[in-house]
Amino acid sequence: MPTYELPELPYDYDALEPAIDQRIMELHHDKHHQGYVDGANSALDKLEEMRGSGDWADVRSVKRSLAFNLSGHVNHTVFWENMHPDGGGEPGGDLADAFDEHFGGFEGFKEDFSQAAKGVEGSGGGMLVYDHIADKPIVAAAENHQNQHPQGATPLLVCDVWEHAYYLQYENNRGEYVDNFWDVVNWDDVEQRYMAAQQADAIPQMTQ
Repeated sequence: MPTYELPELPYDYDALEPAIDQRIMELHHDKHHQGYVDGANSALDKLEEMRGSGDWADVRSVKRSLAFNLSGHVNHTVFWENMHPDGGGEPGGDLADAFDEHFGGFEGFKEDFSQAAKGVEGSGGGMLVYDHIADKPIVAAAENHQNQHPQGATPLLVCDVWEHAYYLQYENNRGEYVDNFWDVVNWDDVEQRYMAAQQADAIPQMTQ
């Protein structure tokens, strides 16, 4: 069995319309995400071969491939679960309290996240992550899948802004895509991830 496997979508391909149309979801999940899964597994196989042969000549590119593809797999897995046909609106509970404390309210968080996603240079994603050192959520703008992503942070909410995530429907209007993303955000999933991250003592030896 391969180490990494493509997860099934938790809804039908057309379930997020009109925010994200069916054809985009088919290609994005079945082709692009599958490609990251295959790439990560291939990198692991190559590293195992290197350990057996002692030939490490290509180790830099293989490690780079593993970081890229595995990060793509993780980000997409969170991305699918972060959305729901009945999503949208605003969060409640502890997540809403966190937005009040750290972003000045939901609208402050939404603006921070939207601008991060819209402003990614090239391909990447807007991300809400939990910083285990400061014990608080922060917004990051990841380029590709892993560049500019804080080490030791847990992804809570991902908005994929690679062109394959929106171009067939929105063409070059990334901003409209990001604006419509809020209509399908699954706040229950984001809050569950936030609560779990709070309980995880991921980097206990470090202090602020």
